[in-house]
Amino acid sequence: MTMIDRRSLLAGGAALLAAQATPAATAPATLKAAAAQRGRRFGSAFAWAPPGRDAASFDNLAYAALLQRDCAVLVAENQMKWQALRPSPDRFDFAQFDAMVDWAMRHGFAMRGHTLLWAYSKWFPAWLNNQDFGQRPATAAAAILDRHIDTVAKRYGGKIHSYDVVNEAVDPDTGGLRETSLSRAMGGTANVLDHAFRTARAAAPHAELVYNDYMSWEDGNEKHRAGVLKLLEEFHRRGTPVDALGVQSHIGLFQPTTNAAAVAHRLEPEWRRFLDRVVAMGYRLVITEFDVRDRGLPAAIGPRDRGVADFARAYLDIMLSYPELGDVLAWGLSDRYSWLRGFEPRPDGAIARGCPYDMDLRPKPLRDAMIAALAVGVPTKR
Repeated sequence: MTMIDRRSLLAGGAALLAAQATPAATAPATLKAAAAQRGRRFGSAFAWAPPGRDAASFDNLAYAALLQRDCAVLVAENQMKWQALRPSPDRFDFAQFDAMVDWAMRHGFAMRGHTLLWAYSKWFPAWLNNQDFGQRPATAAAAILDRHIDTVAKRYGGKIHSYDVVNEAVDPDTGGLRETSLSRAMGGTANVLDHAFRTARAAAPHAELVYNDYMSWEDGNEKHRAGVLKLLEEFHRRGTPVDALGVQSHIGLFQPTTNAAAVAHRLEPEWRRFLDRVVAMGYRLVITEFDVRDRGLPAAIGPRDRGVADFARAYLDIMLSYPELGDVLAWGLSDRYSWLRGFEPRPDGAIARGCPYDMDLRPKPLRDAMIAALAVGVPTKR
């Protein structure tokens, strides 16, 4: 990936300034300001990278300027995950995440923690998948989990106000809980999840504790949603200290369409039924990883940007109608650095346009739609 050239960067900056200098009379100029009007915080994932690297890092001055302009809260995209923090059972490596937290604190951001346990073998470090838990496997596995959560939570203390304690424990294909080396050692996945949340509550009593997952409103997510509801019901029944559901919100248009608003209208009733059941159990909501997958939209930039903006506005209007919804975080601000480019590319090879800023860090219709939705949402209750 090449560095952003000076001409593109200046063009992006000029466009951004123009968008902010001539807003509608009542429209806030930034995502951060729009969210604050309703008592929320807007934020984004960001990264660590060596100085000079073209990445979504605080050391990338152009990207750091976007973070400072639009965000009140940040989350590490990858640097707090087990693979990054814990290269072996007996060694932690905090260098990159420490640098991210230090920068965030110096610049007045709040921080979220993602994640204390990604309950999915595919994303475990190799040593944990292959761990020999010995003669007392439940005790040994619990000790590994305790050490990880205690070490991380106590190191950062009040610097991190909200944790995705457990990430993606529900298998979307079956609605059941995923099995891992930890669950086999500890007598079941439910035991692991309860243990993780109770350990996190003891280690970070000040923090919001979140179960985070990617169940979504599109067709095909029915089993996933049902599995998440069942898990939340079981947490509630057992008294597991879970404060909120993290709704990742990697929303998407996957089938060809030229009417994104109509698709959203069709999906709304079932999605509201899901959210209603969640909040009825007493859980808060957090949008933890928002972006839009645009595979079903035309390649042409104009219609595609309009479809992305319409789909996002409809979704956010629903989410923001719940006072239980607190923080709203994007999974990156610019298409240039979005995970969608590599992980889920469009079939036609066009660059996905699912973030509020484009490849040259210029604001897009999606950003305007997000500001409008945030500004009129129902105020959150904390």
